[in-house]
Formats: sequence, C-alpha cells, structure tokens
Amino acid sequence: MGISSLGAGSSILTQDVLDQLRAADEAKFVAPLERRLKAETDKSTAFDVVDAYMDNMYESLKSLTDYGVFESRTTSVSNEDRVVVTAAESSDVQDFTLDVSILATREIVQSGQFASKDASVSTGTGTMEINVGSETYSIDYEATTTLDDLKELINKHASDGVTASIVQINSGDFRLVLSAANMGEGQAISVTDVLGAGETLSAALQPDPDAAEDPTNLVDGMTSVQAAVNATFTYNGIAIERTSNSIDDLLGGVTIELKETGITQVSVKQNTEHIAERMTNFIDKYNSAMEQLNTDTKSSTEASERGVFSSDSTIKAMRSAMVSMLSSVGESVGKIQDFGIEVGEDGRLSLDSEILNTKLAADSTSVQAFFVGGTFKKEDGSTAEVTGVFAEMETEVARYSKYNNVLDQFKESIKTRYDSLNEQKTKAMERLDASYAIQAKKFAAYDLIISKFNNASDMFSQMINAEIAAKS
Repeated sequence: MGISSLGAGSSILTQDVLDQLRAADEAKFVAPLERRLKAETDKSTAFDVVDAYMDNMYESLKSLTDYGVFESRTTSVSNEDRVVVTAAESSDVQDFTLDVSILATREIVQSGQFASKDASVSTGTGTMEINVGSETYSIDYEATTTLDDLKELINKHASDGVTASIVQINSGDFRLVLSAANMGEGQAISVTDVLGAGETLSAALQPDPDAAEDPTNLVDGMTSVQAAVNATFTYNGIAIERTSNSIDDLLGGVTIELKETGITQVSVKQNTEHIAERMTNFIDKYNSAMEQLNTDTKSSTEASERGVFSSDSTIKAMRSAMVSMLSSVGESVGKIQDFGIEVGEDGRLSLDSEILNTKLAADSTSVQAFFVGGTFKKEDGSTAEVTGVFAEMETEVARYSKYNNVLDQFKESIKTRYDSLNEQKTKAMERLDASYAIQAKKFAAYDLIISKFNNASDMFSQMINAEIAAKS
C-alpha cells in the first residue's frame, strides 16, 4: 500500500500533522497576545464608562460653582390676586408690606356717535392732531375717510402714544375709543382739528361742548371715559407713587405687579429648593461614579469577580482621591457633614435638607462662602477667606477629567498598549505563515522521496516474489 503526503506519497507527513503543529505554535505564541488584547479591549470599554461618569461629576461641580446657585431667589405673597412679585438673582432677602390704595390707570376717551364703521368722519380734506401727554401726532383725512379708516390711520401714525379701536354701543351707535399707551398722570388725550378749522370734521370727533357742565353726556363729541392717575401705595408704611402698576425701580432686582387694592405681605427669600436640587445633582453624579469605580477596582481571588482595573494603579489612585477629598475639603472652617452632606458607611453621599436649610436661615452668606467661596464667619466671630468646598472638589476632579489630564493620558496608554500588542500578534502570525509555508514545501519534498522509496520497495517485492515462485 502506498504512502500519501500533501497529495501523493505517504500517510505520515500529512496536512493534519502540519495543522496540529501550527495550532500548538499559535497556542504558544499568538494566544497569549490575544488574551492580552482582549484585556486591553475590556479596559478601553470600562474606561469609557468611568470617563463619562467623571465628566458628569465635573460638570455638576461646575454648575455649583457657577454664579446663580446661591444667588437664586424665590418670593411668596399673602394674596396673589392683589400683587405679583418676582425677584432676580442676588436681590436683597427681605420681608415687606404693600398697601395699595389706588391702581394706575391710562387715559381713555371716546368719540360721539356714528351710525356705522363705514360712516364718513368728514365732508372735506383736513388734518387733525392727537395730543398724548407731551407728544403730538398729525392725522390727515379726506371726505372719503370712514370711521374704520381713521382708526387704521391713528394706529399707523400714532401707535407710540395711543391705540384706537371701534366699539359698538348699540345698533347704529359706533364710537371711536382712544387709549393712551402709557399709564399714569401726564398722559391726557385731546383731539384738535388744525386744518379745516372744524368746518368739515365730524362734531363727534371734536370736544363735546356739554362735557364740562355734564360729564355724563357722552354722545355729542370727544369725552373722557377714564382719567389717567398714578398708582399710590405704601411700602412698609412709606408712601409711594408710580405712573405704572408694574414697578421695577422700588427695590433692586425686584419687580412688583399691582393687581388690586389692599394690604399684602411679601417675602423675598433665598431659593433653598434650587440649591438643594443642584447639590442633589452633584451627589447623584458622585455616587454613580464611585459605584462604577468600586466595581472596576474590586480585588478578588475569583477572576469572574475581579474588577477590570483591580491591578491598575492609576484608576485605583483616582478612586482613593475621590474618597479622601470628602474629608480634606473645607479649609479647616468646617466639614461637609456640618452643612447637610452626609457620607454613609458605604461611601455614598446624601443630602439632609433640614440641616442645610437651618444653616442657610442662620447665616446664608457663610454657607455660600463655605460651598462656593467668599468670606466665612467662624463661630468665634472671626472671618476667613475660603475657596469653597465645591471649588476645591472641582479642582481635584479636574486633575483627572479635564482635557489632557490623567484620564486622557491613561486612555492614550491603553491605545498604545493595544496597538503594540496588535502589531506583535500580526508579526507572530506572519512568522508562523512563513515558517509553515517552508514546512509545507519540506513535507512535499520528503513526500516525493518517500514515494520513490515506496516504488523501489514495490519493485524489489515483485522480484523476490517472482524468484520464490520460480523455485517452487
């Protein structure tokens, strides 16, 4: 029986033998590199998660140190139907009483009666002037100008000072109503026919001759419907007068909208809910980051329980820094626990709003300084200029998460190791390819030699068998 190898001559030097030898070499030279590549891939995936958590923590700290967190204000009023109060950031915290006696009004006048909106306002061409306070607006009219046309002309040329509308009182009774754009005294409205001398302009648009003697007679000409008056009220008993019901120049950063007359109690306070919300946001981000770091740096004899960074000094050092910063911040004027941020036995943070609000009520300026920097008043009455807990934390977290700092460098080191291992694997595969290409050629050559020996053996066997047969 003949021997076959790589195509012909033997049953010894087969392709299966080469494959087995190659598999053994790959297990020795390639498999360790693949395991290390997988480990680096796992680290890269885990790092992206940790990096995102650290970025979230850093951004939450920045939002706490940015202007506006402790400066935010909230307002409350005893009767919202009477007064609406809003307070801008950093406005003074205070309580006050408003007693509104008169609301500001705007001047309103109406014309005499017209039969319809399409009724003519004049029998000829002319110009009328509308005086609103110190402003004068000229309106040209013609014999074809209707009441509706006049309304449009006024709104087009005099809208800065007055608005015009048409009101239907009854069937066949339409009035032009003029309202001053601004409230308060000094906004009186009057209509004067300056060209045409009253000869062509409808009497319904000229001053009512009976208005002086009988203000209730509102049919013959222009008459007052509502006089412009100032708002009058007291602020903590101090008499105040304004031309508008919207007041933003009484208290810095505070806008007051007067709605009804009467007494209202107002309180402008620090927005503690806003402060607690921002703090809770940071606490959530911190807890999430630390939970991930605890998982990734966990040590264990069991490989399945061991964290991906359990032997990595950089990530383990960052975790330790995040834990230790909780006790190191405060610049010796206080601890975060004194102001409501609790540290549990498991290392998780939580916020005790009651403690925080008590501190804010007692001395909001010092609480603000403790957290975001400023002048802190100590219990003995002395003061200290402090950076602020959140600013200190931001600096510490930035050492790792800010651009081109520790985490960016660590990520680059993972990539460098992965690229190096991948290059080593490629070269190892190339060496094996080259080596086994040569082995295949050698096997083929050996196979040919074996085949020749096999043929010679067959010939000798035939000769011997023939000689034996001849002798027998």
